Amino acid sequence: MIFLRKLLSDFMTINPIQRQALLSFGSLLAVTGFGYIATFYFAHFLGPAVLGAYFLFLAYYGIFDLIGDGGLGGAAVKRISEGKEQNEFFTAFFIMRMVLLCLSIAVFIIFSPYLAGLENNGLIYWLIIALIAGTLASVAGTNLYGTAQVGIMQVSNLFNTIAKNLVQILAVFVGCSVGGLVAGFIAGMIVAIVIDLKFIRLSLTHCNLSHFKGLFSFSIWTFLSSGGLLIFNYADTILIGLLMTEADVGIYRVAFQLTSAASFLVTAFHVVLYPRISNWHAEKQFHLIEYALARAITYSLFLAIPVIAGGIILSDKLLYFFYGAAFESGAPILIILLFVQVANIFMYLQTTCLNAMDMPRISFYITAASAIMNIILNILLIPVWGISGAAIAMLVTMSMNAVLAYGILRSSLHVRVDLRSVINLIISAFIMVAFLLAYTTVLPVQTFIGLILVLAFSAVIYFCAVLGIDRTIRNDLKELLVTMHLPGIP
Repeated sequence: MIFLRKLLSDFMTINPIQRQALLSFGSLLAVTGFGYIATFYFAHFLGPAVLGAYFLFLAYYGIFDLIGDGGLGGAAVKRISEGKEQNEFFTAFFIMRMVLLCLSIAVFIIFSPYLAGLENNGLIYWLIIALIAGTLASVAGTNLYGTAQVGIMQVSNLFNTIAKNLVQILAVFVGCSVGGLVAGFIAGMIVAIVIDLKFIRLSLTHCNLSHFKGLFSFSIWTFLSSGGLLIFNYADTILIGLLMTEADVGIYRVAFQLTSAASFLVTAFHVVLYPRISNWHAEKQFHLIEYALARAITYSLFLAIPVIAGGIILSDKLLYFFYGAAFESGAPILIILLFVQVANIFMYLQTTCLNAMDMPRISFYITAASAIMNIILNILLIPVWGISGAAIAMLVTMSMNAVLAYGILRSSLHVRVDLRSVINLIISAFIMVAFLLAYTTVLPVQTFIGLILVLAFSAVIYFCAVLGIDRTIRNDLKELLVTMHLPGIP
């Protein structure tokens, strides 16, 4: 117990951004791990068609939850994080969120007969319940996020995922289909609400018209930008469901989920940096924004580069052993989507800066142009190339968004990439690839255990190469370990 107390004390001495990034990374790693393991289980027992129906449900939920949010979540975090009249802005957010929830449910009921995959699977009422639970979770989460309680929020997300996956696994085990997956999705949000309520700092109080205006002036552009991001996330899913089959949706989304391992670190940086950049921008500390953005890009690519290299070589094996033979045909799509994740890193971090620096209108223009192009390309390419066409459309438009965001952001910041570290990461990945090719030539991957071993050995080779080649990353790690006073660190 004394050791744990000392470890916690040492952990609290770390730079706040590093500390929150570690908490965010640890929580995100656990959440992602649970999510992957659960999806592996569902894929083997349910197959691509049932998973496709569930992915369609999530797409529709995302659309109508966006209507219920109206961009207010991002606006509330922005205003609350500025530190002025926090309770008043939170109250205005709560009132407007409840009104928009009613609107989103009404719009959903009107359009539900035209949404493929819902009525046939009996999911209409489940989606209404999910929208209510999602709204309550959003209100509690915004309270935490706006007051910079990122660690608590990440722990809440972790328990959300654990509860969701446990309920889903149990439901599938007893013979439930897509309804069991949806029930688990809702159960996870309920658990998160219960945890968040114990730590919220802001309370409902009297607010006036100025607080509603303060939220609305920011939320309209956040809402529109979020709509564009939603198109990136779900337009391909919905169009594949309309133009092809639910099984095709399942194969495409499983491949997309697997490739998201390449960019999952960027989510941790987004969560940590958004309120910080908002505060730095308010205080005109632009050099801190530039430094944080550069380091976030480097460490996001730290994971993305080896995942892409290894994923290209082992694409068919990864899908076959992790998800099952029914998903192996998605290997070509997986390779395309791996490169999408690189574009996603730059797009996500740069648009985070634009929004946090009070430029949501410009962020919307960029996202809207890319989103419109995304829809057009999906409509043109899916009938010709199937789900490969959807992947190509995603790659083209995500890259377009990243380039446009960079062009705008560079007028306010010196956006830079640590080229030396990035080159070192690429060299380390080549060393890993040489080992991987030699290993699989001598010992071809023929079993699940064989796949796990080659992945583990490749990871060790890559990380050792990076630490041996790149002094900056090695020093960053050493500084962190020294701060933690871990044994064996001078």
